[in-house]
Amino acid sequence: MPPVPTETPALKPTAPADLEIKDAQLIFNQVWKKLEEDYGRENLRFPKELILLGGAPGAGKGTNTNFIRKLRGITAEPIVVSALLDSPEAQKLKSQGGMVGDREVVGILIRKLLEPEQQNGAILDGFPRTKVQVECLKLLFDEMMRLRMDFSETPEAFHFKQPIFHIMVLFVDEAESIARQLKRGQEVLAHNEEVRRSGLGELWEERATDFDTNLARNRYKVFKEKTYDALVSLKEIFHYHFINAQAPLELVQENIVRELEYQSSLELDPRTFDLLRKLPLASEIVRHARQDLVRRLDGYKVEKPEIMQAVVNFIEEKMMPIIVRHAISGRADINSEDKLFHDPQALAILIDIFSERGFQATVDLHHIEIPEKFDLQTGIIQCRKKKVFRFGIRFKGSEIRRG
Repeated sequence: MPPVPTETPALKPTAPADLEIKDAQLIFNQVWKKLEEDYGRENLRFPKELILLGGAPGAGKGTNTNFIRKLRGITAEPIVVSALLDSPEAQKLKSQGGMVGDREVVGILIRKLLEPEQQNGAILDGFPRTKVQVECLKLLFDEMMRLRMDFSETPEAFHFKQPIFHIMVLFVDEAESIARQLKRGQEVLAHNEEVRRSGLGELWEERATDFDTNLARNRYKVFKEKTYDALVSLKEIFHYHFINAQAPLELVQENIVRELEYQSSLELDPRTFDLLRKLPLASEIVRHARQDLVRRLDGYKVEKPEIMQAVVNFIEEKMMPIIVRHAISGRADINSEDKLFHDPQALAILIDIFSERGFQATVDLHHIEIPEKFDLQTGIIQCRKKKVFRFGIRFKGSEIRRG
């Protein structure tokens, strides 16, 4: 009896090209090897940021996809995986009721990610949906990290960014999903009826699932069992964002902004982050800004009462009349040569007083040279320096009713 091989035998060259290999490692290795042959390893340049977007039917994925693109500065259109599978082989499989294999999906998708327009970031819609695709995604991340390491000390390092994968799920429960699908169906019917009557506009797609409760329920079930479960399985590896999409759109988008806030510790190269970490985040500065402002003002009153009183008098007598005249524009620029502000403490007090009163105040110091004496023999001009303080006061202007 011949010995049982301990390793998986290599695929025979005569194997059908559309053979679906279920083992994720074999599928990915096959796809990756072909990529290196076709492009060259040095040209495998992927987007820095991938957002894997999943949305329950009726969750507003179409509306929020463009919002996410704008928020993250992604210029490329979302990659809708189902729309990529338009090859003759894929169409033949679909027409026969079959599924396009994981190998085809992974191969087509990775090549799409290499397109130049995807380099600023990409949104994937409908991937992954199977266990094999999930594992292939993990392997893609590992290879992107390996590329970054391999080219880190070369002139090409700039092209191999640290990959950031976001998993984002827009979620509504089954009852809400069905209600929204059926509502959309009625809106589509009304719209299309008006288009046919007037001859203006374009017809909207009429989905069977938008007119039948059972079909709508089944569509939601497919989402839960395919897209949702696949994305949730990645939450321990990549940045995972669960968005409750049952709330009003404005609140949903506020949650998206909060979830995708810049996280330098996760996105920057560790060496860059170490250099910047000593600088505080803006969110840390403003967190206790009001309490700090009150503490400083009370401190001025106790420790610098004369300077504070002089600043208050200056604001009241010299600045407020000008500010009042600019109430409509909400912007006043005021110059002063008052020696009071030669003391930096007075400038700090002025800015804090305006902040407490709801204004935004800035100050620039300009040194102006004033000619005083001219030496006819040497041609030297002697000047004295004059300090001019330029205050910028900003506030919400008046809303004028017109018409």
